[in-house]
Amino acid sequence: MKKRNHRSAEFKASVALSAIKGEETISELSVRYSIHPTQIASWKSEFLKKASLVFSGKTEPKDTSQEVSLLERKVGQLTMENDFLKKAWEGYQGRRDKQC
Repeated sequence: MKKRNHRSAEFKASVALSAIKGEETISELSVRYSIHPTQIASWKSEFLKKASLVFSGKTEPKDTSQEVSLLERKVGQLTMENDFLKKAWEGYQGRRDKQC
């Protein structure tokens, strides 16, 4: 199995700009950077789609992985507390029924 290469955003932008300039064909860029032509075309397309964001003042959504991780931990904690309280309540109900 071939290992995937993870390219930096700067590298992708550089290749996309080269493709947009048109000084070299996508096939030539593919050989030069050892990247599949379809991938270069995809980066070029994505670059062009998001180019208007540069002048709009809007930014991409921020990375929320830390926030999601924190919330997942909180959900886990609350689930454990809820399970504990359910068991405690069931035990209380059982003792109360025996006293009556």
